Amino acid sequence: MNTDNFLGKFARCFLALLFLQKTAFAQIRPVDPPRLAVGIVVDQMRYDFLLKYYDKFGEGGFKRLLEGGFNCENTNYDYAPTYTGPGHASIYAGTTPAVHGIIGNDWYSREEMHPVYCASDPDARNVGGTEEAGKMSPRRLRTANVADELRLFSNKKSKVVGVAIKDRGAILPAGHCPNAAFWFDQKTAGWMSCNWYMDSLPGWVRDFNKKELPEKLIAGGWSPLAETLRPGRSIADDNRYEDPYKGEKSPVFPHDLPKIAQKEGQGIALAASPFGNELTEEFAKSAIINEKLGADEWPDLLALSFSSTDLVGHSFGPSSLEVEDTYLRLDRVLADFFQFLDKKVGAKKWAVFLTADHGVAYNSNLLRDDSLTMAGFWGRAKLADTLNRILEPEFGKKMVLSALNGNIVFDREKIAAAKLDFSKIEAATVGFLENLEGVYAVMTAKQLTENEYTQMPKSLVQRGFLPHESGDLVVIFAPGMLEWSQRGSSHGSPWSYDTRVPCLWYGWKIPRGTFSGPLEITDIAPTLSVILNIPFPGGCTGQPIEPLLSKIK
Repeated sequence: MNTDNFLGKFARCFLALLFLQKTAFAQIRPVDPPRLAVGIVVDQMRYDFLLKYYDKFGEGGFKRLLEGGFNCENTNYDYAPTYTGPGHASIYAGTTPAVHGIIGNDWYSREEMHPVYCASDPDARNVGGTEEAGKMSPRRLRTANVADELRLFSNKKSKVVGVAIKDRGAILPAGHCPNAAFWFDQKTAGWMSCNWYMDSLPGWVRDFNKKELPEKLIAGGWSPLAETLRPGRSIADDNRYEDPYKGEKSPVFPHDLPKIAQKEGQGIALAASPFGNELTEEFAKSAIINEKLGADEWPDLLALSFSSTDLVGHSFGPSSLEVEDTYLRLDRVLADFFQFLDKKVGAKKWAVFLTADHGVAYNSNLLRDDSLTMAGFWGRAKLADTLNRILEPEFGKKMVLSALNGNIVFDREKIAAAKLDFSKIEAATVGFLENLEGVYAVMTAKQLTENEYTQMPKSLVQRGFLPHESGDLVVIFAPGMLEWSQRGSSHGSPWSYDTRVPCLWYGWKIPRGTFSGPLEITDIAPTLSVILNIPFPGGCTGQPIEPLLSKIK
C-alpha cells in the first residue's frame, strides 16, 4: 500500500468535508428576521375576490401585495367545518381542529353537556366593555401556536398583540401568552380585553375609546364609492337575495347608519359596515405605536383580523354591491396601513401575510334562478327537530341533543338509561339522512376514528373531527347547500368556495413571485416560524412553503 497516496487522498477528502461543512453552515445560518410580522386575516374572503375587483383596486393595497409580493394562489383549507374560530386557530397553530380542538364557532360539548362558544371562558372577567363580552379566553385552544412559540423562544422579549372586532379573531391568533388581545364590544362601542391578559386597560386604549370614532365613522351613512358604481361583476343593487339592515325596507344604497344605530346601537351599526375595518386599522396603528411593536431587535407579531367583511357578507352575499364596496374600501385601508408600516417600522423591516379564515357560498336562491337547481337551504334547529320526530315512535322523545355544524349529537345517557340499542338508533338516523335531498354523505364517529380518508370531502371532515367532542354523526351537505336563511349567504362546507382563500406574502426579504401548486392553510404557521427563526408550533402538521422560502436571501 502506498502510504503517501493514501494520506494524500485522506487529506483531500478531509478538506472537502470541511468545505462542505462550512458551506452547509453558511446555508443554514438564520437570516435576520423582520422587526415586525403582521398576520392579516380577512374574514370571509374568497380567493377570486382578488380577481373580481382587481381592476378597481388602487395601487397601494391588494395590488401592492399581488404585484410586489409572493402569491400562493392555490391555498385551501384542509378540513371542515370552515368557520371563523377554526380558521383563525388553524392559521396560527399550523394544524387542524382534530389537533387544536377549535371544531367550530359553537359546538355541543359532551364534557360540559351544553353548547359552548370557541372563545368562551366562564371564569374570565371583563377588562373594559361589558361583563358578558369579557368572559373570553384562549383556554379551549389545545395547542401552542406560532405566537406562543415566539414568546417562549424569545423568553418573552418578543411582543405579541391580537386585534379584531370579533373576540375570537383576536384571541385565538394571539395564543395563550401574548402581551395583549383586544376586541370590540358592540354594546359599548369600545375596545376591551379580559383578565387573562391584564388587570386594567392601558391608558392608550382608554384614550382611544374616548375619541368616539364609531359615531364619527358612521355619521355620514354608507353610500357607494364612485369605483363601486362603475360597471363590474356585482349584481343590481335592488334584488331579492340580500338581507336588509333592521329598520330598512330594502337592502339598497344609501344605508342610513345613524338611523340603524338609534335602533341597534352604534357598535352594531359600525361593525356590520365597512367602517368597522377603518376603526380596526386605526386601533391597530395605535397598538403598534403604544406597545412599541417593531421597535427593537426582537421580532414582534401583530395578529390583525378584519371582521366587518364577514358581517357585511352574511347580510348581502358575495354578489352584492355592498360586498364590492366593502372590499374597495378595505383596499384603501390596507394601502394606508402599509404606508404607516413603512414610516413607523421601516421599509423592508416588516413582513406581512394576508389570508382569510374561510370563503363564502353564493346565495342559493340566486343559483336556483340561474338554473343551478342543486342549491338549497337547511336549518340546524329544523334538522334536530326533524330527527327527533322521526326517531320518537320507535325510540322515544328527544334522542338528538344538537345538530350544530352538521354534527348530530345523541343523548347517550338517555339511551343507556332506557337500555336502547345505540347501533339501531344510529342506523335509523343514517338511513333517514342519506335519503334527504342535498345530503352528500353521512359519516359515523366510528368511521372517522377508525378509518383514514385520503379523498375530499371526507378527509376534510376527518381533520375537523375531535373524538369525544364532535358529533356521533357528521352530515356532509352537497355543494350549494347552505346552513342559512333565504337571503344573504354563509360558509362552513368542505367545498372549494369555502376552502380556497388568498395567501399573500409581502415585505422584508419576501421575493416577488407566484406559486400555483396546492398548499394548505396549515402551511402558513411553519412558514412564518422559519421567517421568525423560531420552532414550529407544537401540534403543527403543515409544512413550510418551500417555493417562497427558497428565494429568501
